[in-house]
Amino acid sequence: MEIIQIVSIGIVASLLVLIMKEQKPSFAFFLILLTGIAIFTVVIQHIGEILQLIKYLGERANVKGMYIDTILQIIGIAYIAEFGAHITRDAGLSSVAAKIELGGKILILVLAVPILTAVIETIIGFIPA
Repeated sequence: MEIIQIVSIGIVASLLVLIMKEQKPSFAFFLILLTGIAIFTVVIQHIGEILQLIKYLGERANVKGMYIDTILQIIGIAYIAEFGAHITRDAGLSSVAAKIELGGKILILVLAVPILTAVIETIIGFIPA
């Protein structure tokens, strides 16, 4: 099971970071970054499978490709912003982490505007004049 591999990587890295943090904080941060990358490489193939499934379901439901792509971009931005914010928070830079989260939220809002517009236009189309 891959979850055992992920948890093992996390526990070993956590123990090493606790040991290194007092002596070499810069190496501890580097280890945190490498741990995140290692865990990401374990789950990357599953992310690809999920993306293919979402695209397939979108095609089956006759949803425009633009909407599916936009939703996938929004999900990607959310995960990347969260990952970046956690890394910077681990480095002790909470204010930078907050700005990363804000930037992610704004980019998500920008991408969501065309979908929101289409939903509103559809609702207006159902309302009799």
